[in-house]
Amino acid sequence: MPESFAAANAAFQSGKDSPRDFLERRLAAIDAREGEVLAFTARSDVAQARKLADDASARWRRGAPLSPVDGMPFGVKDVIETIDLPTQMGSPLYAGWRGDKDSASVKALREAGAIVVGKTVTTEFAASHPGPTRNPHDLTRTPGGSSSGSAAGVAADFFTMGLGTQVVGSIVRPASFCGVVGFKPTFGGLNRGGSHDYMSQSAQGVLAASLDDTWLSAYAIVSRVGGDPGLEGLIGPASVPAASAPASLILLETPGWAKANENARNALLVAVETLKKSGVKILTRRDRPEIQEVEQAIHRALPLTRDINAWESRWPLNTYMERDASKLSESMRARFHETEHMSVEDYRLMLAERRRIRAAFAKLAAIAPACITLSATGPAPVGLSSTGDPAFVVPGSMLGVPALNLPLLRVDHLPVGIQLMGYEQADADLFARAAWVTSRLS
Repeated sequence: MPESFAAANAAFQSGKDSPRDFLERRLAAIDAREGEVLAFTARSDVAQARKLADDASARWRRGAPLSPVDGMPFGVKDVIETIDLPTQMGSPLYAGWRGDKDSASVKALREAGAIVVGKTVTTEFAASHPGPTRNPHDLTRTPGGSSSGSAAGVAADFFTMGLGTQVVGSIVRPASFCGVVGFKPTFGGLNRGGSHDYMSQSAQGVLAASLDDTWLSAYAIVSRVGGDPGLEGLIGPASVPAASAPASLILLETPGWAKANENARNALLVAVETLKKSGVKILTRRDRPEIQEVEQAIHRALPLTRDINAWESRWPLNTYMERDASKLSESMRARFHETEHMSVEDYRLMLAERRRIRAAFAKLAAIAPACITLSATGPAPVGLSSTGDPAFVVPGSMLGVPALNLPLLRVDHLPVGIQLMGYEQADADLFARAAWVTSRLS
């Protein structure tokens, strides 16, 4: 498992460890494995990173860190702007392109003392066409996407936390494939300013070494720059939410159940039985009509999401097509051509359908505090031409609710995640339930 920065906080205070030494361990891991993992598109200046780590070390020794993430090394998905490194969005159209600012999340983390170690590989425009990154657990397999480099970089111990974005399954699925924690917050929970992944289901989130690292990083962002404008942002305490046992959980099969690897399904069912023995009541679509209604409603999550994304991609794809269509992938050109047969009236009907599905899901809050399912259909598939099937993760994106990947299962010696989904603005409660589930299944 990658090393947790939060777990080292006490050692930083006592002087047994320091952010500088912590950074050096990450730099050594990068030197050893980046040539085969290929998580980065650009690296930060090492001398400057070391100076920042020395400054953080001095603050911890004085008992005055800027935040619990002061000195934490982190990576930035390459659709999220950084003033000192290019933002290339996985596209030849943006090769070498630099913005003139830090994104909101990057600026907030820098103010909290965290240290950017580099930009991480994304699929083309955070969509489906993959980049070169490989899965650290098996270099023949995909790390998932679109937050490919952020997931692989945490798994390879290059940094403690990576910023990611998710419209379909771009945080939770790669977190599952790479065996790290992945957090997609309630829609708008973390400020997306300066991110070029801005569709109506897009959420900026965190991939990290532990639940504690995940929450503390997210809180460092929201406490300084809030959520998306006009929204409340991530709601919860500055400290990590304490573990809380759920009286019940809803086992959602989702459209992924029929596609799932048999060993992955069995591993989840064994975990569910363990939770039952700990006193948790597990409910399914066979127990309550409200759950059955949601299972039926989310059956269309993937095609509905793809249609919404296609319409919302009409711009800027129309400008990219005019600029140089040859620099777009075949899948991206196909997405644009889909929009030529769509109208704004079609889009409005899609949004109405999504609202109906979200309303049905919201009713489940009266039945159980969270839903449990797989994060992926199985271990990461072999090959780099696809980032994997999103069937298990797209419902959480369409619903706009918080979702967590917990790296708790192993299938064929490879990681597979358990996914917990909560309810709008109940992110902190989801973390509390996740901490308890992790304590029972670790």
